[in-house]
Amino acid sequence: MKQYSTPENLEVLYEDNHIIVINKKAGDIVQGDNTGDEPLSEVVKKYIAKKYNKPGSVFLGVVHRLDRPTTGAIVFARTSKALPRLNKAFAEKETQKTYWAMVSPTPSETEATLTHYLLRNPKQNKSYAHLKEVPNSKKASLTYSILTNLDRFSLLEIDLHTGRHHQIRAQLAKIGCFIKGDLKYGAKRSNSNGGIHLHAQKLSFIHPVKKEPLTIVAPPPSDSLWDIVN
Repeated sequence: MKQYSTPENLEVLYEDNHIIVINKKAGDIVQGDNTGDEPLSEVVKKYIAKKYNKPGSVFLGVVHRLDRPTTGAIVFARTSKALPRLNKAFAEKETQKTYWAMVSPTPSETEATLTHYLLRNPKQNKSYAHLKEVPNSKKASLTYSILTNLDRFSLLEIDLHTGRHHQIRAQLAKIGCFIKGDLKYGAKRSNSNGGIHLHAQKLSFIHPVKKEPLTIVAPPPSDSLWDIVN
């Protein structure tokens, strides 16, 4: 997959002097890794430099991450004042993250809280969900509800209580509900763009400087499935 953001097609959801929130596209990596692909953080720096005619290096702090095939709202800090405050808010779970996921088959319960113990396998870049605690595992919890049922998929709204590696993907796979396109976690086929139908739809937090509540809603990407519910 070679569909990466550029400053020209960057979707900015919110921006002020201290923070910027982007609607991440499938395939974007948030921060540099061993692939050598340009990360979203660098794309945003270029956008800021161009928009505000900033000479020299642009400050941008990575606060949290989304998996490469996942889409949706992601916030960056634009100032050294905002970064530690946002880091603290995310670390201490003072933020609320809501995701949408297209899954198949439909969960047996309309609404439920899932609690598992996730064990990460770094070599596979994959996490495995266990019903009971195992050595080196981390407790993971989320609540989901079915928003609508389509012909072949169900749309779930998911509220994260913890922020573990591949948490939603691993926990839903554990109950036999697979996210569309997510081959790594049991989907039957991939999506044509290499992404998966997992979207960070809403992000709520207290502004790190203004101290006002802020809720950012990210529209899902346009495709034949998301367009039905968007």
